[in-house]
Amino acid sequence: MNILLLEDDVILSEILNEHLSEKGYFVSSVYDGEEAYEMILKKRYDLMLLDVNVPLLSGFELLKLLKEQYVNIPTIFITSLDSAHELKKGFDLGCDDYLKKPFELLELDARIEHLVKVNNLESSQIKIDEQNYLDKTTYELVKNGNRVKLSKKDFEITRYFLSQKGSVVSHAQLIANIWFESEVPSDATLRTYIKNIRAHLGKDFITTIKGVGYRVNIQ
Repeated sequence: MNILLLEDDVILSEILNEHLSEKGYFVSSVYDGEEAYEMILKKRYDLMLLDVNVPLLSGFELLKLLKEQYVNIPTIFITSLDSAHELKKGFDLGCDDYLKKPFELLELDARIEHLVKVNNLESSQIKIDEQNYLDKTTYELVKNGNRVKLSKKDFEITRYFLSQKGSVVSHAQLIANIWFESEVPSDATLRTYIKNIRAHLGKDFITTIKGVGYRVNIQ
């Protein structure tokens, strides 16, 4: 699992990086918000640990920027701030949890493990329904016991749709969460990917909302 750690206290950052690496996580440590933003544009992260008061772009500002660009990554704020106002601000921006400094590493572990469980980050299977799932280790769709190899982009788009089930996904959201800084696909290319996914999962799996985007039709 890939974790982005934004912490400008070098000693604390090294302690957290070493501890999380020993737990089997892949950790990218950055020391200011702009560097964090650049990293997120280049690589997919499963979880962010963000200090609030960091140089150039605060943790709050970074999360707000990402949400405006439809980039959704489970987030824990690590901060010495403890006012109810600041706490509310973080949750209003879309964070998942808070960790107040100073803290025990055991508490950090517990909060990460909770988000891993809630967001199904560690499982190799991404459930579609009771019979079908995506296999993250092989980039395959397992449908009624049969394995179908998907292209990397078909797999990533399907996985993102599943993470947003019940919501309408706009073209901008897809591009921000799948293509990052790489070449933006044309409308025709995007329609081809949607067509491929429907061919594998049925034409009713994704509904086109004209002028808005797409909706996944599963519970």
